[in-house]
Amino acid sequence: MIQRFSFGHPFPTGSVVQDLPVESGPVPFLSPEGSGWCLTMSETAVVYGLGEMPRGINKRGWHYVTNNTDESHHGEGKVSYYGAHNFLLIRDGGRCLGIFVDHPGKVRYDIGYTRHDTLRFSTDEPDYELYLLSGGDENALCHEFRELIGPSYIPPKWAFGLAQSRWGYKTEEDVREIARQYQAHGLPLDMICLDIDYMQDYADFTVNKERFPNLAALSAELKQQGIRLVPILDAGVRIDPEDPTYAEGLEKGYFCKKADGTPFVAAVWPGKACFPDFLRPEVRAWFGGRYKTLTDCGIEGFWNDMNEPALFYSPERLEAFLADMASLRGRENLAQEEFFARVVGGAMGLMNSPDDYASFFHEPDGRKIRHDRVHNLYGGNMTRAAGEAFRSLRPGQRTLLYSRSSFIGSHRYGGIWLGDNHASWEQLLANIQLMPNVQMCGFLYTGADLCGFGEDTTPDLALRWLEFGILTPLMRNHSAVGTREQEYYRFVDQLPAIREMIRLRYALLPYLYSEFMKAALENRSYFRPLAFDYPEDPDAREVQDQLLLGEGLMCAPVYTQNTHGRHVYLPESMKLLRLRSAEDYDEEILPAGHHYLRCGLDEILLFLRPGRLVPVAKPAANTAALDDTALTLWHYLPEGGHAAYRMYTDDGVTTDYDRPDHWRTLTL
Repeated sequence: MIQRFSFGHPFPTGSVVQDLPVESGPVPFLSPEGSGWCLTMSETAVVYGLGEMPRGINKRGWHYVTNNTDESHHGEGKVSYYGAHNFLLIRDGGRCLGIFVDHPGKVRYDIGYTRHDTLRFSTDEPDYELYLLSGGDENALCHEFRELIGPSYIPPKWAFGLAQSRWGYKTEEDVREIARQYQAHGLPLDMICLDIDYMQDYADFTVNKERFPNLAALSAELKQQGIRLVPILDAGVRIDPEDPTYAEGLEKGYFCKKADGTPFVAAVWPGKACFPDFLRPEVRAWFGGRYKTLTDCGIEGFWNDMNEPALFYSPERLEAFLADMASLRGRENLAQEEFFARVVGGAMGLMNSPDDYASFFHEPDGRKIRHDRVHNLYGGNMTRAAGEAFRSLRPGQRTLLYSRSSFIGSHRYGGIWLGDNHASWEQLLANIQLMPNVQMCGFLYTGADLCGFGEDTTPDLALRWLEFGILTPLMRNHSAVGTREQEYYRFVDQLPAIREMIRLRYALLPYLYSEFMKAALENRSYFRPLAFDYPEDPDAREVQDQLLLGEGLMCAPVYTQNTHGRHVYLPESMKLLRLRSAEDYDEEILPAGHHYLRCGLDEILLFLRPGRLVPVAKPAANTAALDDTALTLWHYLPEGGHAAYRMYTDDGVTTDYDRPDHWRTLTL
């Protein structure tokens, strides 16, 4: 059951697709407290959700603010990341409760942080809608919530192959060399991503003709090899009168404005830029139409970045800071308070300043609304602009699209990647723990930057992260300029194991793709915590580093350095597959309970649930070469029972997802 309550004058976020009646009675389960609400929890209550947020699968014990933030320094001490996903799922004894706060601005949560027995939440503005879900278990309420917010985005099938990316591929030859090296080392590959260096002066919808003289020819050349180019686009439009995107946007008044009606200006990668008012449908249609400059080059996939929006500085704030620094010139000594507050704090405060976010406005439906009050909608509406445009630019065809900033509702138009992480074992664990919470908020096509984006990875971290990454829908190796080059072929000692793990990903695609499509078309789960299927098991409830994957598998990644095994909890008997490749693995039937299992650096632990089948293909060089007709069926059938598996197969390109002939039943 879903109950809807409305307070003040809520801004229409577009998050939900069901028009439910507004309840007039008292709000059940929750108690009013100041400007928000609170819920008393027992000692054993578990809180899931909030999507892209720090800390574990269970969000209890910390405080959070949904405020989409350009935050590359991930860690337990943070309170906000790139997404605003205001859905909570609470299991407390025999009761499950879902809470969705539909609000475009900041929502603050105290989940057992101040008092361990109390969950609190409130909005900065008094205008919001509150949805309460009750009357079912975890899986039922997640399904009901997904029905409420509408269907998840589905990418082309080739987007489930490996993507190689790096901030630093500067020329066509750099890109060709990546493709050559992957092929020479026998490593499957489906995508090469282009960061900002392919652009002219980092300006959207431009191509640097010196570095990339013929992007269309390069795209066609690589496509013949089964590889797609996936370029980046940013939210800020470079201020350049000669740039047609800027000139048209300025002429038509499509950019966000300051209080005096002039365009708001801030610097990002191209220098000074203006920012499209994506809350206006006509602006979304205009900006989305600009993707044609790249789709005309044969580009079939994109990633949107810097769309919180990230702001390096505003000219006004920079000028004030420089004037303040000039006033310090000639001082023989600076007290530490002045140095840290004025110099260090002043410099750092230029980026993503709250004062800047409060200084410009959107004009949806002719209304003027200050940006900080609807901040969390910005990046998702950039995604929406592209997603809506592709319906006419590429009719009947799927287009790959994933974004950094998001809100619930933008999951219908694109996927997300989990932002600019760091190459650390801590971040590998965070990747594991983020996946179920992000996916229960509708973002199925997601994954982290494998190996880590910032800082230098290590060969063993690269391999262990890959061993989890082969299971995530988006599988992208991405790194920052100036860090260790981490294309997989560079790790010579680990290369045989890396090769087999990537090949294993392609072998598992019949199962992974089928489970993704079930999740997307039937509002089911792809990744989920163990406790969702074993709600009465207190040990399952406390597992933070194992995930159920679809209907038949459980994974238990190794995420600590210099270890060759790990503790695993089995809520029921399962078959262990200790895999070194799709063809080389050990099998063992394990009883329910706690186990310590060996796992070499070149191995991955997967577990088959009883009575389930998992279809496996022969590995291939890319998704186009995959044969999903000649399959091996991994199985665990206690006492010689029988089992069936519904497998999904389509052309992976068109949007006619719902045809009955896409499904076939495999039996054993």
